[in-house]
Amino acid sequence: MEKVVIFDTTLRDGEQSPGASLDTQKKIEIARQLSSLGVDVIEAGFPISSPGDFAAVKLVAKSVRRPIICALARAIKKDIDAAHRALSSARRKRIHVFLATSKIHMRYKLKKAKEEILRETFDSVKYARRFSSDVEFSPEDASRSEKEFIYRVVETAIKAGAKTINIPDTVGYAIPEEFGRLIRDIRENVANIDKAVLSVHCHNDLGLGVANSLAAVASGAGQVECTVNGLGERAGNASMEEIVMALKTRKDFLNKTTGIKTEEIYKTSRLVSKLTGIMVQPNKAIVGQNAFRHEAGIHQDGILKRRTTYEIIRPKDIGLEMTGGLVLGKHSGRHAFSERLKKLGFHLTPSQINTLFFERFKKLADKKKEVFDDDLIAIVEEEISLIPKIWQLVNLKVISGNKITPQATVTLKSRGKRTTKTSSGDGPVDACYKAIDKITGIKGKLLDYSIQAVTRGKDALGEVRLLVRAKGKEISGHSSRTDIIEASACAYLDAVNKLLYRK
Repeated sequence: MEKVVIFDTTLRDGEQSPGASLDTQKKIEIARQLSSLGVDVIEAGFPISSPGDFAAVKLVAKSVRRPIICALARAIKKDIDAAHRALSSARRKRIHVFLATSKIHMRYKLKKAKEEILRETFDSVKYARRFSSDVEFSPEDASRSEKEFIYRVVETAIKAGAKTINIPDTVGYAIPEEFGRLIRDIRENVANIDKAVLSVHCHNDLGLGVANSLAAVASGAGQVECTVNGLGERAGNASMEEIVMALKTRKDFLNKTTGIKTEEIYKTSRLVSKLTGIMVQPNKAIVGQNAFRHEAGIHQDGILKRRTTYEIIRPKDIGLEMTGGLVLGKHSGRHAFSERLKKLGFHLTPSQINTLFFERFKKLADKKKEVFDDDLIAIVEEEISLIPKIWQLVNLKVISGNKITPQATVTLKSRGKRTTKTSSGDGPVDACYKAIDKITGIKGKLLDYSIQAVTRGKDALGEVRLLVRAKGKEISGHSSRTDIIEASACAYLDAVNKLLYRK
């Protein structure tokens, strides 16, 4: 079977999802996991866009050695220079140049004629080749461009030295049959197309990103650009996990393979969700919490008799442990706890295991009949953090009701010193946040707040995610507890600690 190159742009296009801004340390953490996942190319960022993006690309290029590290650039010398400098320490590097080719972009955005576009295509690719033998070129908004013009642009880019030609469906406009035909037409009408790998980059504005990508692969595309959890501009990009598992599950039809270690998919999805602060919708294909759950009686009966009656993918194929195994509860010991963490992919030190076991697991087990894998993942992700806990919650008391003004008394600890403050608010959560503001001296404005159950049942962990603006910055926070008021307070403290850490 032919191998399809997986080009992951989570750190570049995925980060463009509103509210998904990633700092340098988070980018490094995700890049390392993408390397473990087995992606072939990591597009680490757009270096010219900001000093932070430049620094992140530079650090990813230095720290992650197996995949090709790619940087994006407009067809402008200063962009290409910035990409070159950012990639200077990469073991394998790629410069990705793009230039719009549709009538609407050329007329209203670039204000340039076709001949100018052809000239700039040639000049920019040739210039990028001075710094890297691996240059990719994208005619932006290709799916809305004139085909004959696309043929000329692609041929020109390859003549200038591009080794990969990417055909973007920039605004998710294409229909699968139409997009597949475009790829076939390019292969049949560009004389030198055999000298380059044909790639696709599909957006999901009509919900067809994955379908268009697979249609392109069936028509001869050798590379797919995608993101973890389908993150990206507007409605997002084609979802990496959906493309990979479609190729694996339907290899009988598509006859293609990838180098992805699919057992790392679920872990990667959780990490990206945690660090971006963007939750995965419950019914999301492959990695949603309902992807392997069955409610209907007929389905349950079939699953009990043979799982393949209603499941076309085994949970373990994406690294999700769904079997019974050890049941964790308040009578469980450290050994069972440690073994379950190993199965979930967490390799912690004895000190970390002891802290988690006594301070979080035992308290949680006392409140719940059974501690599920998702509960464990939630508490480990929260506790084993790169952000130091400058402020920690010691005690929380809330008085609330439908005919009284809610009031919260909060005790926080910092550097061994405890401080207690009381405040009232519009609700118990608001009162908590105002009391925390009094103690920390940081006044935050809540921009976004969401809560969902990590697992099922009345005793499920409540997972709170929020976005706070404080001191001119927008910071995300996250926490999970069985008590949603406590979870809300800890999520707010998580955001405060991140702000102080960055400062």
